[in-house]
Amino acid sequence: MPFTRQFALLVTVVLGFATSAVAASKKPNVLFLFADDMRADSIHALGNAEIKTPQLDALVERGMAFRHAYCLGGNMPAVCLPSRNMLLSGQAYFRWANQTTPGGRQGMYAPADGPNFARTMRDAGYATYHHGKRGNTAPPIQATFEVNKYLVDDEAERRSGHPGKEIVDAAVTYLDTRNDPRPFFMYLAFGNPHDPRVAAPEYLAQYDAAKLTLPKNYQPQHPFDDGEMTVRDEQLLPWPRTEAAVRETLREYYATITALDAQIGRLLAHLKQRGELENTLVVFSADQGIAVGSHGLLGKQNLYEAGMGVPLFFAGPGVAHGGNDALVYLLDIFPTVCGLVGASAPANIDGRSFADAVQGKASAARKELFFSYRHLMRAVRDERWKLIYYASVPTIQLFDLQADPDETRNLAALPEHWGTVSRLLVKLQENQAVYGDDLKLDIENVNKSPPAWTPPTAEELRKAAPKPAGKKRPAA
Repeated sequence: MPFTRQFALLVTVVLGFATSAVAASKKPNVLFLFADDMRADSIHALGNAEIKTPQLDALVERGMAFRHAYCLGGNMPAVCLPSRNMLLSGQAYFRWANQTTPGGRQGMYAPADGPNFARTMRDAGYATYHHGKRGNTAPPIQATFEVNKYLVDDEAERRSGHPGKEIVDAAVTYLDTRNDPRPFFMYLAFGNPHDPRVAAPEYLAQYDAAKLTLPKNYQPQHPFDDGEMTVRDEQLLPWPRTEAAVRETLREYYATITALDAQIGRLLAHLKQRGELENTLVVFSADQGIAVGSHGLLGKQNLYEAGMGVPLFFAGPGVAHGGNDALVYLLDIFPTVCGLVGASAPANIDGRSFADAVQGKASAARKELFFSYRHLMRAVRDERWKLIYYASVPTIQLFDLQADPDETRNLAALPEHWGTVSRLLVKLQENQAVYGDDLKLDIENVNKSPPAWTPPTAEELRKAAPKPAGKKRPAA
C-alpha cells in the first residue's frame, strides 16, 4: 500500500477514535436523588405554599415535573423495600414475590442476575456509584454498582439534625478525587424524611405548627378498617388524630425536608463550581408518599394518592421545561433515563420509557396504572377515575380525580356510577394478569357501606403486639 494511502488510513482511524472520545465526553452525567417517604405535594414549586424547598424549586423551574408519578405498591409494610427493588430492576414486585433470595428471605429482593439499572448504565459507559440507607433497600442489585456505600447508622443519621449530610459529604469527596474519564451515574438514596424526623433548630424555626394547613382530606381517623390500621406507622400518633398533633407532625416533616433540601443544594453548588452541572441530568423522586394525616392515616400502607404518589422531576441537558400529567411509575425511570442518555434499556422489563415526555415531545405515557398493597388492597386509575378494592372487608371506593383530587367523596354506592365501577373492576383484573398478581377478588360480595372502625385501646395494642424476637424491628 502506498505511503500516502497508509497515512490517510491512519489519519482516518485516529480521527475516528477522537470523534468517539469526544462523543463519549459529551454524554451527560446522571445524578439520581431519591428521598424516603416524601409526598408528591411536599415541594414548594409543586404547589405547597408553606414548605420551603428553594434548591428543589430551582430544579423544578429549569426542568420537567410529572404530576402523576407513583410507586406501584408493596408486598410488605415497609413499602420502601419493594419500591427500591422495583426502581432498580424495572420490574413489578410480583416477578420475584415467590423467589427465595440471599438469607432465605422469600419475596424480598429483586435478583441481581436479571436486568438492572446499575449494570445497564455501566454497560453504557458510566461509572456507577450508590450511597444510601442500609435498611429496607435492594442489596443484591446495589452490590452491582462499582461503588456501593451505606450510611454508617441509618437511625443516627436521621437523628443528626442534618439529613443527607453524610451522603452529600461522601459524594463531594468522590467527585473531587475520581480519576475516571467516564461520565458518572450517581444514585443517592437518602433515608429522609422518614421518621424519626429530626431537623436542626435553624430548620425547625422556619415553621410554626399552629399556622400550618392541614391536608384537605384530613380526618381524625379512617372511616373503616382497611386491614392495616395498627401497623407500626399508624401507631406513631394516638386515635383520634387531633389537628394539633397532625400539625406538629407536619412541622417536623417539613423541617426535615427543608434540611435535606439544603444538603442537595450544597451538592448542586459543588457540581456547578466544578463546571459539571450543565452536563448533568438530575432526577429527583422518592420511594413512595405518606399520609401524614390524610384520610385519618399516617403511613404509606394505603393506595390513596398521598400514600403512593411521589414527586418526580428531571432537569438538565435535553429536558424540556414545564409540567406533565402523564401517568408513570417509578419503575419507568430506569428505561426513561436510558432513553435520555442513549443507553439500551432491557426489553423484558415492566418499565416503559417516557423519555419523549421528559423532552416535551409527548403529554401522555401509560393509559392506566395498577396499584397493590400486600393481600389487602388493589387499585386502578386512569386519567379521571380511581377505584380501590379492600380485600379484608371487602369494599370498594370510587373517586373522580378530576373533580376530587384529594379523594374526599366516595362515589361507589351511587347508581349513576355503577357502570364506571364495573369497567374499572374489569381493568383491575386485567392488570392483575399483566403483572402476575394472583390475588382473588371477592367482587360478588363487595360491601358498599363497610362498618365504622373503632380504634383499639392502649391495652389492646399492648396485648396484640408481637413478642420481641431479640432483634430490633426495622422501621417501615
